[in-house]
Amino acid sequence: MCRGASLFARGRGNILPGNARDVIAAYTHGMADERPLRDGLVRQPARGIPRRLLCASRAEAGREAPFDRDYYRRFYFNPRTAVATREEMRSRARLIAALTAHAGLPVRRILEAGCGTGMLRAALRRLLPAAHYVALEASEYLCERYGWQHGRIEAYRARLPFDLVICYDVLQYLDERAAQRALENFGRLCRGVLYFSALTGLDLERNCDPLRTDANVHLRSAHWYRVRLRRRFREAGLGFWLRRGAPLTLWELESE
Repeated sequence: MCRGASLFARGRGNILPGNARDVIAAYTHGMADERPLRDGLVRQPARGIPRRLLCASRAEAGREAPFDRDYYRRFYFNPRTAVATREEMRSRARLIAALTAHAGLPVRRILEAGCGTGMLRAALRRLLPAAHYVALEASEYLCERYGWQHGRIEAYRARLPFDLVICYDVLQYLDERAAQRALENFGRLCRGVLYFSALTGLDLERNCDPLRTDANVHLRSAHWYRVRLRRRFREAGLGFWLRRGAPLTLWELESE
């Protein structure tokens, strides 16, 4: 979850429990204006990682990042360089629970692909205690430490589909072929709501904290992901995608 990608603070830390609309509104308050870009358009670096550092991306370096103890010490266990906090994960969990409730989705089965250290899992299980939760993780180190199910989202299969699938800040670590297979697999695994995000080139250039971000990734545009997700899902905003054909209701201006 949120591997090695830390955003500059954008006013997300003080979300209080409430009804679904209030939680969603609180989460979005203060977020930076996101203006859509055409695929391939290059923007000059602003406050994020300087362009000269983008050469550290995996696509150019040609190496695989080891998700071992040293990696997690830097990006998770050291508070000075950690990419996420427990409060951020609690806020994210409240957002997920609020959106699924607002859409009328009974959440009985959850898959989190790339569950990391389990901070989101812990927060979400408190909000959805009756749901069966599958924590899938590619890092052998984390699976041994926490007992997660070892596997990769591009190859994972399940006997039954999931009401909620979570895959956040994972696909930038996959090459294009594997990322394509993972996106196709979402359509097989998810029968309700997909909560998805991946670090993009624009994010790395403009939004990320360079001291707490792993730039050793495959950078793609948001357009690249959206084109492929829209084959099976309709976008609801804030990283949420509704499975096409699912009996879920949002107002016309709340989704595509």
